[in-house]
Amino acid sequence: MSENVRGVVAREKGAPVTLETIVIPDPGPGEAKVRIAACGVCHTDLHYREGAINDSFPFLLGHEAAGYVEAVGDDVTHLAPGDYVILNWRAVCGDCRACRRGRPWYCFNTHNARQPMTLEDGTALSPALGIGAFADKTLVAAGQCTKVDRAASPQVAGLLGCGVMAGLGATLNTGNVSRGDSVAVIGCGGVGDAAIAGARLAGARIIIGVDIDDRKLAWAKDFGATHTVNSRERNAVDAIRELTDGHGADVVVDAVGRPETYETAFYARDLAGTVVLVGVPDPAARLELPLIDVFGRGGSLKSSWYGDCLPARDFPMLIDLYMQGRLPLDRFVSEEIGLVDVEAAFDKMHRGEVLRSVVIL
Repeated sequence: MSENVRGVVAREKGAPVTLETIVIPDPGPGEAKVRIAACGVCHTDLHYREGAINDSFPFLLGHEAAGYVEAVGDDVTHLAPGDYVILNWRAVCGDCRACRRGRPWYCFNTHNARQPMTLEDGTALSPALGIGAFADKTLVAAGQCTKVDRAASPQVAGLLGCGVMAGLGATLNTGNVSRGDSVAVIGCGGVGDAAIAGARLAGARIIIGVDIDDRKLAWAKDFGATHTVNSRERNAVDAIRELTDGHGADVVVDAVGRPETYETAFYARDLAGTVVLVGVPDPAARLELPLIDVFGRGGSLKSSWYGDCLPARDFPMLIDLYMQGRLPLDRFVSEEIGLVDVEAAFDKMHRGEVLRSVVIL
């Protein structure tokens, strides 16, 4: 049996999204149907709408979500109807070379639901990041569902499904920030502010937020930045060095993903320091650095995939920290909206007016 629900669809490149009827099949082997309670509006959804990910239109947008399991495939044993879950877009396989080596956060064979969701005329939809959660319900691989404490509101919990987890993981997992470290974060939107919050959780001594927007720098302070730098007004490398006794930061996170921000991160770190790239670059972007500087400065240059997170490990732990009042996830929620407001939310996000608009269903 199948079911008709509402969903936000991007039919063609650059066109405004539309609210349409979506047909969702009952879950088959390894699948789960989830009733969506809340879903954040992420830049990745806008990238899909603009054709910057691929051209597999039409897309069912939305992926940063929490909700309730409604049904599972016959072979699914770790989930049951009624379970409260956060959706993730990296369901690990358990059998690839990364998983077998005990590094499942690098899983090279992540998977999604096998059955397609469709429009009423039978046109198959491409769900954003294999989720498609700007909808009343969605069909995912059962491994994309992580059970968490249902006391955490879905508009907060769902944020761990993408951007906030990416930022937290950039400092906690990829950057391995330790007590007493100095950290600089370039780009103080949702991902950057999450990286700042992660550095604070880890016990960093100095946390420097860098942006060109004073409003975003004020947000950075709310999440734990001890210092801020407006890089329109000051050279960011010089400012970071000045704030770190002339040495540079132990860990520098590039939450923007442009060649110029990466170069800033590279030169703003201490000798043997770490650069973490978590901002997603444009596919056409190119980076040029003197190889002698790469050699001579030592340290690590890392990319952070989804914050190198393991949802089964990280989501429950981070929700527990939120419930203890140690992780201010609720501060990321700028506004609560409906499905019909997604296009307007894209405009606000593009103008930098919000950290997260969250669709409530």
